[in-house]
Amino acid sequence: MVEQPAGGAEPADEADGVAESLDRPLPEGVRRKVVALVSDAFGGLTVGELPAQLRQYARFTPTRRARFAGNAMAAALESDPAFRRRVGERVGRSHPELAEALTSGAPPAAADPVDVAAVAYVLRPDGWVKLVAAVGEEVQRADAERADEESRRELARLREELAQARERTRAETEGLRTELDTRRKEAESLQRKLRSALSEVKRGEAALRKETARADAARAAAAAQVSAAESESRRLKARLAEAEAAVEASRRAAREGRSVEDMRLRLLLDTVLDAAQGLRRELALPPSSIRPADGVDAVEPGRMSPKDIAARALSETDPALLDQLLALPQAHLIVDGYNVTKTGYPQMPLEKQRLRLLGGLSVLAARTGAEMTCVFDGAELAAPVLLAPPRGVRVLFSKAGVTADELIRQLARAEPPGRPVVVVSTDREVADGVAKAGARPVASALLLKRLSRV
Repeated sequence: MVEQPAGGAEPADEADGVAESLDRPLPEGVRRKVVALVSDAFGGLTVGELPAQLRQYARFTPTRRARFAGNAMAAALESDPAFRRRVGERVGRSHPELAEALTSGAPPAAADPVDVAAVAYVLRPDGWVKLVAAVGEEVQRADAERADEESRRELARLREELAQARERTRAETEGLRTELDTRRKEAESLQRKLRSALSEVKRGEAALRKETARADAARAAAAAQVSAAESESRRLKARLAEAEAAVEASRRAAREGRSVEDMRLRLLLDTVLDAAQGLRRELALPPSSIRPADGVDAVEPGRMSPKDIAARALSETDPALLDQLLALPQAHLIVDGYNVTKTGYPQMPLEKQRLRLLGGLSVLAARTGAEMTCVFDGAELAAPVLLAPPRGVRVLFSKAGVTADELIRQLARAEPPGRPVVVVSTDREVADGVAKAGARPVASALLLKRLSRV
């Protein structure tokens, strides 16, 4: 709260030119009431009727206006007679009886002195300075009496608290004395127990010395027994070595006897083979590279290609198509890893996507026997992946600057012409690239359906 400036020139009745002014600041209660009256009357004025410094508060509520514009309204009320006159008219309409009584010079005795002083400060009737000064003195007396009463009550409360504190101190002192006596008795009991424990420790140390002596004697006896056992063990090992030498000698003799029979049998076999070779030379038969069944016109399973299987009556989404492709001899399945996992289970973290796909491929490789390579894009890795590839599946990550699509095309081009190569990816660019290299592209959904049956 900003205090009302003291001694400010206060224009009184303009008709007679007499001026009254306060020689001291407004009492705080009167000042708050004056700001409240001005704030209430503020809303009934137009923007043009307001001083320039108060127009920015025109849209405020009376409470916010009293809080934020209190000092500005008090200053305008003091320095702008026209604004004070307009506010006085509003106050006269809101407090007609009090305004009329002040104008007539007889303020009501039952009215609140603060309200009387505040209205008188706004309306400025004759003798308003005395009314405000009297209210200030009365407020000061009331504050002094209230402070004196509060001091007396505080003194009585402190005396009562002091008496209670003394009583508590006396009770605590008695309790501490009792507790001290109890602790002293406990200390004496503990000392007796300590002396008894020391006696027990001494007896235990004596018993420990006796047991140590017994243990040393037992240890010496055990050492003697171990030495005797080692001597017996060495003797038995010598006898065992002699027995093993005898067994080896008997085995050597048996092998030498068998080698004579083997030599005679080998000589007979060589004689038969030489006779058969002489007969082959005598007949001069040409070597045969074909068999009768080779002359029958049919399609051999090994001669089918991925394109031949694609021409058969199978849907592109039928998992049986993938089974037939993998059944080709020396088939190689190349999988675009993240393309498959983000098609089948994109909500999982990348690590779990990789583990789930590789687990399914491992089972599929074990069942089909086909070579399998799974390729992942290395650009999405924040650090090298510590991954143990499952059995039967080769796992590759693309290097920095090389995409997984390019790595897949390199793998397809690396295969020799004629080998069945199947590439799993829904990426059209990948499918077209591997098709040019002779591979058979299939959709990721086809592999996901096949793995769901694993």
